[in-house]
Amino acid sequence: MSHAVDDPEAGTQAPHLDFEGTTPYEDYVQADVLTHLQHPLSDDPGEMAFLVTTQVMELWFTLIVHEWQTAAQCLRQDDLPGAMAALKRSTYELSSLNASWEPLAHLTPAQFNSYRSALGEGSGFQSAMYRRMEFLLGEKSASMLVPHRGAPRVHAELEKALHEPSLYDEVLRFLARRGEEIPADVLDRDVSKLYRPDAQVETVWADAYAQRPDGEVVRLGEALTEVAELVWRWRNDHLVATRRAMGSKVGTGGSAGVAWLEKRAAKNVFPELWTARSRV
Repeated sequence: MSHAVDDPEAGTQAPHLDFEGTTPYEDYVQADVLTHLQHPLSDDPGEMAFLVTTQVMELWFTLIVHEWQTAAQCLRQDDLPGAMAALKRSTYELSSLNASWEPLAHLTPAQFNSYRSALGEGSGFQSAMYRRMEFLLGEKSASMLVPHRGAPRVHAELEKALHEPSLYDEVLRFLARRGEEIPADVLDRDVSKLYRPDAQVETVWADAYAQRPDGEVVRLGEALTEVAELVWRWRNDHLVATRRAMGSKVGTGGSAGVAWLEKRAAKNVFPELWTARSRV
């Protein structure tokens, strides 16, 4: 795709430039909308980087949610290749999401303080799309719907996501249909609750890794492990950037700041995939 006008004298055809309305590119990408969504609330020039970076993160959240929902749907249909393809795409997108920290990762406290007041009570944990990511990972919590009561559409979408099986729930149901001994109480659990590790699920993963290292269960397990590792890196990059910018002060939105993020970073996604490794 070219954005440059070819030199007519060079013997090549110039791209079509005359459109009756907006360009087809604008109609498809909505670039004019995206590039006019930034409204800094302070005079500090660094706030623009904070705004744009945060908005870019929201777009990555949206795409990753789409990929994990696609993977979950494929698993419900016993379409393992489709699920694996969506999981693989999400790892590239998670890597790009994690790289989004770079513009903010080196903020000094003084630099962050220069526009921190513009956030008011705003905080990243209030992101509805990030919450949908967490719900898909099995990190369910009804209390996290509370901040969104004032936005009926967003609240309804989150409430729906809360009561839907997570990506990991769909993985375990898929494994059960393939003959793996997933306990009935895991398969029938209340999916609106936080997923708790199960010893028998750990055994299923451990046996697959030990006895069928080249099988489809292990291939699926490794795809999920790659996702889990990148989520862990996201949480740790968030922790380090916050620690660097504000130390141990109370976080925006009234959270415990670094202490809150440390607790989040210590949690494993798809926990039995990690503990099973000690038994192989």
